[in-house]
Amino acid sequence: MSFEKAKDLLRLADMAAARHRGVSLREIEEAFGVTRRTAQRMTQALHEAFPHSVNVIEDPDRTRRWVLKPNRLSSLALNGADELEALEVALARLDDPADLRQRRALTGLRERLLAAIPSASARRVEADAEALLEAYGMAARPGPVARIEAGIVDAISEALRGPHRLWIRYTGTRRLLEPYGILLGARRYLVARQPDKDARLRHFRLDRIEEATATDEWFARDEGFNLADHAARAFGSYHDDGQYGEVIWRFAPDAAERAASWQFHPGQTTRLLEDGRLEVRFHAGGWLEMAWHLYQWGDSVEVVAPEALARLVHPARRGDFDALP
Repeated sequence: MSFEKAKDLLRLADMAAARHRGVSLREIEEAFGVTRRTAQRMTQALHEAFPHSVNVIEDPDRTRRWVLKPNRLSSLALNGADELEALEVALARLDDPADLRQRRALTGLRERLLAAIPSASARRVEADAEALLEAYGMAARPGPVARIEAGIVDAISEALRGPHRLWIRYTGTRRLLEPYGILLGARRYLVARQPDKDARLRHFRLDRIEEATATDEWFARDEGFNLADHAARAFGSYHDDGQYGEVIWRFAPDAAERAASWQFHPGQTTRLLEDGRLEVRFHAGGWLEMAWHLYQWGDSVEVVAPEALARLVHPARRGDFDALP
């Protein structure tokens, strides 16, 4: 069972236990945004996870409702091995300081799961999960990480949920922002408007935010804004509207298969040329981050467009790398 399914199962168990008359299929559909068939599978999973604790009752209109007996969730028996494995892997991937809030939430979910497993089984599945992390090479992940204060991450998260305006001190200047989201990448950026200047979306590096305080001042988000679409305008997390345009790369025949296994951009199209080269096209900006990535491909890649990116990449290409990315 995946982490998301484990989380949904625990949430459904909470709903079935907290509501006096339990939950119906229609309520599950609405709460989780799923189809009737998926809702039925979720009730079956609830039966399998808590075989001695689930009752099915019928309303006067013959609507079936699933009720979890008023036991503490931590006292219910779960197998937990697959669920704990998924949680441990998810926690190991959240290794950036900016992920602290999500790590705390997943850690709490992990502790609830362990509490629901008999102690002898819990010790075994914990040991199995640790061995799995070692096998995945996730127990230790060396490398440079930008430090971000936990209090700053909490303040930004609180403001995003509002949505409320956010005071920050950024490179020594105090600013009032309307936050829209966070871009993930080599660096992390807060996407926000600064209403005392203009309506343009600006990017603020999280590691350069010195202070952050969420206010109680609500603001009206632009309903037409979509963070995924906004992120797709750049190759990485740095945006420059002046660089936005068509990008064309061509990979040598001996690198074409490897390049075809990569998604360089969500909107990319690819074409295998007659001479065996692979052509990749998409629209984005962020030439510097493109150049950083393309350096790894050495002389196996040619930048056709834009010309400014070609000038960044071509002089640094080399042919002595032992492997491709």
